[in-house]
Amino acid sequence: MTTLTTTLPPAGIQITTDSATEPFWQAAKENRLVAPKRADCGTFRPFCPNCQSQNVDWVTLSGRATVFSFSIVAGVPGQPELTLAAVVVDLPDAPGARLVSNVVDADPSAVQIGTPFVVDFVEIADGWKLPVFRVAADAVGG
Repeated sequence: MTTLTTTLPPAGIQITTDSATEPFWQAAKENRLVAPKRADCGTFRPFCPNCQSQNVDWVTLSGRATVFSFSIVAGVPGQPELTLAAVVVDLPDAPGARLVSNVVDADPSAVQIGTPFVVDFVEIADGWKLPVFRVAADAVGG
């Protein structure tokens, strides 16, 4: 039997927000994945060294992503039964933007560079939701 990937227990995941991250986490509460887009130059980055604009539009993304980098972690201190797939994903609707997250409910061997994913959200501590990724249905079985 294959052990599927998961996250740390949701009750143990806590976040803090500030004015720069609050829109991201508020959107996650609504099951939306967003990214900051510079209103003046159109780049997806928290700060643009070229235009130096402070104007940001939070753009709702499709939730599609592909694996840029990953690490499979079999067991963590105190929870040896967990298998985590930590990923850095490319977001095709936000060129140049990447997000660090976890893959859930996947065979660890299915997580490879270029694997297509879709976002999902799991409830965590204090009423927040965490964006996680699942292998896209169109990637399963070919």
